[in-house]
Amino acid sequence: MKKQLLSLFAAFLISIPGFTQSSYYFPGETFDPSIPSPQEFLGYPIGDWHTRYDLIVKYFEKLDEISELAELKTIGYTYEHRPKIILTIASAAHIDNLEEIRKTHIQLTDPSQPKPDVATMPSIMHLGYGVHGNEPSSAEAAMLTAYWLLASQSELAQNLRENSVVHIDPTVNPDGRDRHSLWANSNKGFPPVADPLDREHNEAWPGGRTNHYWFDLNRDWLPLAHVESQVKIDWYHEWYPNVTTDFHEMGTDATYFFEPTKPFGSENPVVPRKNYEEINVRFANYFAEYLDEIGSLYYTKESFDNSYPGYGSTYPDIQGGLGLVFEQASSRGHLQSSQRGDISFAFTIKNHLVSSIATLEAGLDNRIYMHDYLREFFETAVSEGSKDPAKNYVFGDEYDQSRNLLFVNFLLDHKIKVYENTSDLSVGGYDFKAGKSWVVPTAQPQYRMVRTMFEDVKEFADSVFYDASAWTMARAYGMPFAPNSSIKSGNQITEITASSFDFPAGKAYAYLIDWSDYYAPKMLFALQEAGVHVEMINRPFTANTQKGEHNFAAGTLMIPTGFQKLEAEKVKSTLQELAKENSQQIYSTTTGFNVKGIDLGSNLVGAVTQPKVIMVVGEGISSTEAGEIWFLMDSQLGMPITKVNSEDMGRVNLYDYTTLIMPSGNYNSFSEATVTHLKDWISRGGTVISMKNASLWLNQKGIIKETLIEADEDEKAAEPKNLPFAIQRDFEGAKSVGGSIYMAKLDLTHPISYGYQREELPVYRNNSIFMKPSENKYLTPIRYTENSFLGGYISKANLNKLVPSASVIISPVGSGRVVNFFDSPNFRGTWFGTNKLFLNAIFFGDFMD
Repeated sequence: MKKQLLSLFAAFLISIPGFTQSSYYFPGETFDPSIPSPQEFLGYPIGDWHTRYDLIVKYFEKLDEISELAELKTIGYTYEHRPKIILTIASAAHIDNLEEIRKTHIQLTDPSQPKPDVATMPSIMHLGYGVHGNEPSSAEAAMLTAYWLLASQSELAQNLRENSVVHIDPTVNPDGRDRHSLWANSNKGFPPVADPLDREHNEAWPGGRTNHYWFDLNRDWLPLAHVESQVKIDWYHEWYPNVTTDFHEMGTDATYFFEPTKPFGSENPVVPRKNYEEINVRFANYFAEYLDEIGSLYYTKESFDNSYPGYGSTYPDIQGGLGLVFEQASSRGHLQSSQRGDISFAFTIKNHLVSSIATLEAGLDNRIYMHDYLREFFETAVSEGSKDPAKNYVFGDEYDQSRNLLFVNFLLDHKIKVYENTSDLSVGGYDFKAGKSWVVPTAQPQYRMVRTMFEDVKEFADSVFYDASAWTMARAYGMPFAPNSSIKSGNQITEITASSFDFPAGKAYAYLIDWSDYYAPKMLFALQEAGVHVEMINRPFTANTQKGEHNFAAGTLMIPTGFQKLEAEKVKSTLQELAKENSQQIYSTTTGFNVKGIDLGSNLVGAVTQPKVIMVVGEGISSTEAGEIWFLMDSQLGMPITKVNSEDMGRVNLYDYTTLIMPSGNYNSFSEATVTHLKDWISRGGTVISMKNASLWLNQKGIIKETLIEADEDEKAAEPKNLPFAIQRDFEGAKSVGGSIYMAKLDLTHPISYGYQREELPVYRNNSIFMKPSENKYLTPIRYTENSFLGGYISKANLNKLVPSASVIISPVGSGRVVNFFDSPNFRGTWFGTNKLFLNAIFFGDFMD
């Protein structure tokens, strides 16, 4: 291997003010003087400051401006309108011919096309940095890597320019990076303070790890909940890189990690063994030699995993490339003490720079090998898929057009081939209707993604998970699906849009909206915002409508024309406009006298109060769970939500709100006066939506009175009394419920379940809080089925506790109530199947007890 970083910098763990940047990062290198270094452009040495994202972008714009070897592309924008950029570096000839290179390269992903001559094709490499905003060293390394690749006169750099196309994403998470950079820079000392207790090293909540909605983007390559991931995956599938990197930071007392990860236990079941046992090892030798050269300590085969397909280092493995995760001990600021001395920001940057160049050399040396693997990956996918006993998966929900469209488009985003279902059929206990269901064959290039979407995995080589142990996306969407080996599909779907509905003509006594569609809650809130009075019908009924007799389920919305502050024509035009915008079918009736069931003026019909929602956030509260809720309210409901810091709750008058959301967290910061106010507000009609251990706090304060399921005596007796110290982590870790999927049973007559047509619904659980059902036999509307376990990992002891426990409990408190969720209905912005449970608690809380 050609070494570009030749010497160990003396005392590399200490602060290095005033060092000569080229001698520290690039000892012995010669550079093209026409290309400005990051230090020359920024006016300070890399490592002296946390570089703001706009300056990173400006540096890349400068490289694009002055070098014919660079091309900058903006692929999208973040929520805070920061540009998402990719800088492509290659020879001038390659830059001029990028589109032809891309088209030839992606032929490798389609086994139906002739295989191009890989000997003549450049390596396609993607260096991704900074997915966690408060792991900042990699974005600085991105600038240094781009500079080296463009300006270095070394033989390796020249060979890379001639024989590869390198795409650099300097910061996957610009919003989080700037949040952290501001913190670190504004709290920097002169001289720097290495004490871990210093404010610089301890960010304020929620920290810079996550994006605008406090979402971990290194979990979003599969769900695609957020705009940063959506534009990245669109770009990824334009190129299918041979190699993709994912740079991170870890605890300050650690060293450096690179792959391979822990064998079997930390690996994804659909990825070919060749990836883990052969390719990873090839590349690991390069990383070891480069880090050995500069004397950096490192380790492999521990800690981090590649099992969850939503990681930036795992998704590429399921796309025929090699995804690589790197972890550097963090200075979490500019200088921090560790067990090995003081770690400087510059040192953390240097290690990621070294690994970046090592990756480029490994990718170059294995150029033909990786091209061959890319074709082999997709050929074997089609071959294995053709032998899969399932042959096809048929899916669709006849009651929910919007959720169908969301799931079909989600599959298309991942380049999975989807076909129309042209016939009605019953399979797997579900009825699938032509025109409202679709078919996914297993014999296709994206077969391994098909498995990811539809397979339930229950068996694992390990019982300790770094993250989720289940990710069956059809379950997340609450989508009825079943394997079917004999179905004949129709045309392939390349795009799908919502159907439009004719608005009823003529005079109406009332308008009716079925609550089954995913976007019915958004429609309801929009109507309320527009000043339209809306009521909810608490029992099923049959009404004469413009489409004839129609059966409506409990939860149907009614807009009576006789009880409106707005003029009749304004109500009608508002309904028509919002129905078109939200793809909702509007029914009209000319009478309140129904064909069957209760009439429209029944006492079981009530006005829906427009919600005004406040949510506790801040120190002690789960930022990811709070972010999931915030994102749901913004993106799927269009409802503003007041976010108040936990320490400010004493200033809140809860009587200004209808609903308080308490995400998981520690609420001990609430004063006794705040607790008293909370009790009084609930008892006078307020609704609390409580998540997981927030319910434990409410129980502790006596606001609710529910009962935990504890370990029984047999379980305690079976616990070993003495075990080796070395297995402590694995033994205790196996007791966690890190993220798995279960089948729940709904009481369809309870308002929490309105909008659902089937009693059974998959739910996601990532905690080990097991609560007994309510003593009130009517107020545990969601329980687990007897054979509830669908996928992921759970210990036998925990499963025995889960089955008799409650998923949702309604706890009456005076005239109000607490809606307790013990699962995660909004998990990672993609559990569309259970979102409505949460939204029902917001809109229909008054009807729940």
